Amino acid sequence: MNEQMRANTAAFEQTVRSALALAGTLGDADWARPTDCPGWTVKDQFAHLAGVERDLLGDPGPEVEVPELDHIRNDFGRYLEIAVHARRPVPGPDVAAELADVLERRLAQLPTLDPDRVVMCPDGKEGPYSRLMKFRAMDCWTHEQDVRRAAGRPGNLDAPAARCFWELLSRGLPLVVARRAKAAPGESVAFAIAGPPDFHVTVGVDANGRGHLSEAAAPTAELAMDWETYVRLTAGRCTPGDAVVGTTGDRALSGRVLAAMAITP
Repeated sequence: MNEQMRANTAAFEQTVRSALALAGTLGDADWARPTDCPGWTVKDQFAHLAGVERDLLGDPGPEVEVPELDHIRNDFGRYLEIAVHARRPVPGPDVAAELADVLERRLAQLPTLDPDRVVMCPDGKEGPYSRLMKFRAMDCWTHEQDVRRAAGRPGNLDAPAARCFWELLSRGLPLVVARRAKAAPGESVAFAIAGPPDFHVTVGVDANGRGHLSEAAAPTAELAMDWETYVRLTAGRCTPGDAVVGTTGDRALSGRVLAAMAITP
């Protein structure tokens, strides 16, 4: 493994083990609790994680007919639903046990893979396998947080995979500010995120209407929020009306940015 692959694999392992430890505390009612992912319960979150990792191991997928469900909006969503729907009759602890087994198999597989092998990543771009593992760490951590919120068991917000989340999704902020929120050339928006982890970044818009990271001393607008709120907004887990965000400066621009912050598909 190269250094990047090792770091991303460690972040992936830490969050999956954290999720499995959490699973050991869940009662029957917890497994059935709805989460911020429309249509998915706590158990469904674990089913999703197990299904994706089994796909990456090359295991044959389950043969199930996925019904028409309101939360399935496209072919990718239908694909993700296969693993979830196949495990709906399976008790939650058994799904967690499957994930635990899959984790060990993946950890045995990963050192045998070429970290520089080019693969398609979830953002639709090709990149080395080490980058795919950063996405896996981010995805597993995001779903772990879904489970923690639903079950009322907060924790692991400052995990190594949380920084994978920031590094991958913060790259979408220039698009949010310039294209979606239609900030004008010369305008800028600062994001002040209190954690841990803490982040502060400003996005400016150039003369051609393109967003870029900026050093603007006096941004047009600033949005202040805690780390969990930022995660929920950018992961599409809540609407601005459900979030506590402090704004200063141009309130209309702040509102447009907040309305456009969901970056994950």
